[in-house]
Amino acid sequence: MIEQIPDNLATRLEAMDEQLMAIAEELLDPAVLSDHNKVRELSVRKAALEGPVSRWREIVALETERAELEEVVETESDQELLAMAREELPELASRRTELVEALKTELVTSDDKAIGAMILEIRAGVGGDEAALFAGDLLEMYERYASTRRWRFEVLESQPGEMGGIKTAVIELEGQGAWSELGYEGGTHQVKRVPATEAQGRIHTSTATVAVLAQPEEVEVQLEKSDVKESITTAQGPGGQNVNKVATAVHLIHEPTGIEVRMQETKSQAQNREKAWRLLRARLYERQRLETEARRAEERASMIGSGNRAEKIRTYRYKDNLAVDHRLGANFNLGELMQGNLTPMIESLIELDVARRLAAL
Repeated sequence: MIEQIPDNLATRLEAMDEQLMAIAEELLDPAVLSDHNKVRELSVRKAALEGPVSRWREIVALETERAELEEVVETESDQELLAMAREELPELASRRTELVEALKTELVTSDDKAIGAMILEIRAGVGGDEAALFAGDLLEMYERYASTRRWRFEVLESQPGEMGGIKTAVIELEGQGAWSELGYEGGTHQVKRVPATEAQGRIHTSTATVAVLAQPEEVEVQLEKSDVKESITTAQGPGGQNVNKVATAVHLIHEPTGIEVRMQETKSQAQNREKAWRLLRARLYERQRLETEARRAEERASMIGSGNRAEKIRTYRYKDNLAVDHRLGANFNLGELMQGNLTPMIESLIELDVARRLAAL
């Protein structure tokens, strides 16, 4: 064991080093290079591993150098060499300590960074038409932030509100850092403002809920196609003649869990099927992840907040132009937040989450 790094972490880091080398080899394979989806997946995983592995390699090199200097101190009779070794040892120890702390921070976030795609589900909560308008505002906020990060932002499914906004929307985001940055958004978002439909100027309180689902690669999810019942129907709800008369809507039921997915967003049955399977995979992965976490809840640090829809994570107070994040106990400029400038808040959430995870190492 290298000093300051427990055996279990050292073993994990050695495995990550091997994974990084294997990925680098895969990215040289012409067959892999011709598959853009595979290249994107491997590139995200490679980027997540490079930080902790590079620090680990430097720590190993420093440890070798430390052992050599200590041998000089113990065996060398040349006073000049002896003085140089004694002078370098404290500097080397200080550098190693800095690297170990930085490494631990990267280590507890590397799994999140390795997930390059996610799904956001936004639903209007209590508050009627105003809740739908607020849910629509959240959708625009996330879309603006995704634009600044140059992520792919695709609405898989949406249902508009009667007075505007949305009753529900399912969005897929893809890009480096998407899950590690927006994975904290799960929970209840509360707004306090005068609704556009309010004639008396009274402040109302409404809510919207956000669910966050990491979207894994197919190999990570235990999903057998034989367990899924698929049916094709005509779309339901408002729309043109083609939407309601042609059988393009896809309905999936995962029979072992009862998870259902309906997709009718496009006129193409093939596109609806592809989107439905992606969403089913993400929901099943989330269920499996929660079951796994429940089994080891006493052994690991929990994420900031449970992500449960019943948990209020943030209040948007329009009168004061403030967004209050209750996990941080901190205020942020509401106007900037709604324009998509989530960076200061996300950085604070990551910092708090890392501190909690490090405490559990």
